[in-house]
Amino acid sequence: MQIEVRIVRVLRNIYDPEIPVNIYDLGLIYEVEVQEGGVVKITMTLTAPACPMADQLVREVHDQVLDIEGVEQVDVNLTFEPRWTKDMMSEEAKLDLGWF
Repeated sequence: MQIEVRIVRVLRNIYDPEIPVNIYDLGLIYEVEVQEGGVVKITMTLTAPACPMADQLVREVHDQVLDIEGVEQVDVNLTFEPRWTKDMMSEEAKLDLGWF
């Protein structure tokens, strides 16, 4: 299985503590880049800049992706550009929350 697929699988098991949807389908993951030597760069955001769980969520992404076989280093970049909106959610997440 490709490393990118395993990363997405792991990210789909991490949930925003305030919304019962995983961070991948919630649209909080902007980019996953796998480089030579098992280096993974993840660009992500939060639903709100003042999220009190920000450090914990970023640490959880880092630690769980680092546990994947073949991943040697994980760099998580937290950004607020572009700002997260409900439009970034997957259709499945919107259905789960009844936001259609």
